[in-house]
Amino acid sequence: MSVTATSDAALEAAPIEKARGYWATVARRLSRDKVSMACAAILLLIVLAAIFAPWLGLADPYQGSMIRRLRPIGTPNYPLGTDELGRDMLSRLVYGGRLSLLIGILPVILAFGIGTSLGLLAGYLGGKVNTLIMRTIDVFYAFPSVLLAIAISGVLGAGIVNSIVSLTVVFVPQITRVAESVTTSVRALDFVDAARASGASAFTIMRVHMLGNVLGPIFVYATGLISVSMILAAGLSFLGLGTRPPEPEWGLMLNTLRTAIYVNPGVAALPGVMIFAVSICFNMLSDGLRSAMDIRN
Repeated sequence: MSVTATSDAALEAAPIEKARGYWATVARRLSRDKVSMACAAILLLIVLAAIFAPWLGLADPYQGSMIRRLRPIGTPNYPLGTDELGRDMLSRLVYGGRLSLLIGILPVILAFGIGTSLGLLAGYLGGKVNTLIMRTIDVFYAFPSVLLAIAISGVLGAGIVNSIVSLTVVFVPQITRVAESVTTSVRALDFVDAARASGASAFTIMRVHMLGNVLGPIFVYATGLISVSMILAAGLSFLGLGTRPPEPEWGLMLNTLRTAIYVNPGVAALPGVMIFAVSICFNMLSDGLRSAMDIRN
């Protein structure tokens, strides 16, 4: 048997490995990042605890007693102590995660959809459409994010819905600018010219050929904004422009416990610890995702 025949037989007998796709490669690289996986596990635990809070056998987060107010951490039946009205802190922290995560994540999701659409239109169509959209977006950059969120919430009034609306307005310009920049760079590639030459409409090109190529960087940037959104949402509640008492929410709990900082600082700091932990976990997860998507490195 010749060497050529032997080589052909070996190639035919060798198993065919399916080429790993881009997102599969990203997932594999991300799974090897221990810090990102630890942050993802912490976030998953907090989210699951908030979702299934009614089935965890916790105390009523609204029921208080002036007799047991400001109990320290480690008190029997109250492992994380009690707040200024004698309500169980563990229960209020778990239930408070529902509103805090909702107000922190939902504005970024809404801004991601709106900002990506506007940036895709501005980046692909260009001309007057780009000028109209981007100059309007630049107006919002004249105001710091915190002051803009406070101003909008102050005009609309306190409430969960108004907080979500104000934070969405704050994040739309930032995501739109990133989406427009990425779309402008992708628009000059050969496959877009080929799709345009084949007679595809502008909507088809944006939806089929460009959207999948611009979503990655925008998604990574939006993930990093969640940590900022959590802090801004807590700040609005702390100032009385977000959630209203007696609803458990981490920013509002910081506000109501600020007078107890000298009496029981451990309990008073617990809502801030939760805000910090969730924010830093989202930030680290965003950094890990950005590194995993940079296949060149």
